[in-house]
Amino acid sequence: MTGAVWDVVLLSLKVGLAAILVTLPVAFGLAWLLARGRFRGKVLLDGLVHLPLVLPPVVTGWLLLLAFAPAGPVGRVLNDLMGVSVLFRWTGAAIAAGVMALPLMVRAIRLSLESVDRRLEQAARTLGASPARTFRTITLPLSLPGILAGSVLGFARALGEFGATITFVSNIPGETRTLPLAIYTALQVPGAEDAVFRLALIAIALSLGALILSELIARRAGRGLHVL
Repeated sequence: MTGAVWDVVLLSLKVGLAAILVTLPVAFGLAWLLARGRFRGKVLLDGLVHLPLVLPPVVTGWLLLLAFAPAGPVGRVLNDLMGVSVLFRWTGAAIAAGVMALPLMVRAIRLSLESVDRRLEQAARTLGASPARTFRTITLPLSLPGILAGSVLGFARALGEFGATITFVSNIPGETRTLPLAIYTALQVPGAEDAVFRLALIAIALSLGALILSELIARRAGRGLHVL
């Protein structure tokens, strides 16, 4: 592979990893609320969490642009407090990828939390364990496979993000041009079929590898729960 292709791959991996690291705590908190919470508006929250799955990605990118623009509610806070902007930067691409990956991560983590036997938690509390210790020693270990599977699945989704990214942070070489955007750019160049083919193969290999890893983690978790 050429240096330019490596740059695109490395940028895509950086964006995907950053997206998952930033999104994971949010995804876990939302999954916990949906799995364990009892409150009004739970159905609405569930719908909002999964909205990026059915909303056109361009609309998601446009909403992000409105929120993170210098005059937007989030963009104004970032500029006033830290003097930074995520527009037209790789950090903005990571935000777009994280938003698109969030529903898949929340769903996987929520299912994992719901599969935890609450009787084990109650037994630990009866034996004197604090809520924090019960979570640390029982809930988290039992739900960890689902968290890992959701993270890997979200990473695969982040690698393939296109519409929200190009709308939110444009298509800037070396900054926001991830694999999907690089493929789109190469398609516009006559005679660049070889470059498209190489980039597409890399995208397929990375995404397929992530999906297989997520499935292996989910199956292993299923066998572990069956043993329990």
